[in-house]
Amino acid sequence: MTEPAPDQPDDVVGVDLKDALGGKLGVAESGLPSAVFIVVYTVNGQVLAPALWAALATAAVMTVVRIVKRESLKYALGGMFAVALSAFIASRTGNAANFYLPGLIWQGGYALVYLTSIVVGWPLIGVIVGPLLGEGFTWRDHPARRRAYTQVTWLWFGMFALRFAVQLPLYLLGLTVTLGWVKLAMGWPIFAIVAWLSYLVLTKAPPQRPRPAEDTSDAGGGTDQLPAGPDPSGEDVG
Repeated sequence: MTEPAPDQPDDVVGVDLKDALGGKLGVAESGLPSAVFIVVYTVNGQVLAPALWAALATAAVMTVVRIVKRESLKYALGGMFAVALSAFIASRTGNAANFYLPGLIWQGGYALVYLTSIVVGWPLIGVIVGPLLGEGFTWRDHPARRRAYTQVTWLWFGMFALRFAVQLPLYLLGLTVTLGWVKLAMGWPIFAIVAWLSYLVLTKAPPQRPRPAEDTSDAGGGTDQLPAGPDPSGEDVG
């Protein structure tokens, strides 16, 4: 198991990705309706309507569970909107492949945003994670931290770009069943790999926050000390 770099506080990179995505329900909400759609569509002889209703029902059930548990609805409502939009487009066009069109556009858009952030010198992972960990944007003045955030941003760009490059031809060819199963295979498995690699890269990066100065009052020196850096403990990456 990889150890954190010396003097690197564990909580700087010890981010609970499940919590960042809305907990266990958030993990399910992001992929389960799509999985239900392709399963029902495949086993029901590629009939569109039952698959759409099954996906919508799945998203609705998870929203109800959120309400019953009195949890935040922002993740459930976001997932419900995405499923509803996908179902609407597919039903209006009569093309089952269009159920995956919003997600496909989303993947391409994400890839473009991540790549642009690298080109302009503001890697998106650093922009998102830095403030949440108490670094703000000071990581840009620390070459090692900036390089780590850039490397991690490349990882996420690669994930979105790979999904888009593989799934777009399947969509254009109308291979709905193949597209559905490929999308499922390229979902959480690849996400988990990229998230773990991101954790390793950020763990090995030298600590950015300054250390508190040692007390020199006993040595006859002044009593002034450098202020401790911001404490990122307890922060979650959202």
